[in-house]
Amino acid sequence: MANKDCVSGDDIDKTCIFCLVARGRDKETTVIKQNQELVCFRDIFPAAPYHFLVIPREHIVSCRSLNKKHISLVERMVELGRAVLLDQGITNMNDVRLGFHQFPFISVSHLHLHVLAPASQISQAMMFKFTPGSDSFITNL
Repeated sequence: MANKDCVSGDDIDKTCIFCLVARGRDKETTVIKQNQELVCFRDIFPAAPYHFLVIPREHIVSCRSLNKKHISLVERMVELGRAVLLDQGITNMNDVRLGFHQFPFISVSHLHLHVLAPASQISQAMMFKFTPGSDSFITNL
């Protein structure tokens, strides 16, 4: 599947909610922080007091679509996620969880980094979705 650029022109996957968010076309989503490449906003189903998603504007399907050329992109996604936490007053980066879900555990087929804090307050009902090292949550960032 070819990637679509959610930034330039009108070439946008109109069926992808995160492409719409990346283009400012979803009026329900409040962007917390963004730059030319990335957008960060609150997860609509938060599993922790602070639960954000960082997405690239470029349509990348999932973490399984990543390769070596994407290493710096993932690093910048992590940096933006941590910057948002600092902006929100979260200073204990030892109690933070960042990671990606993979199929079949993703609900939106557009790469998104989960940024949760405090990790010690992830709801028990949602803990299975955010367990480091599990098949559902990739955390080697």
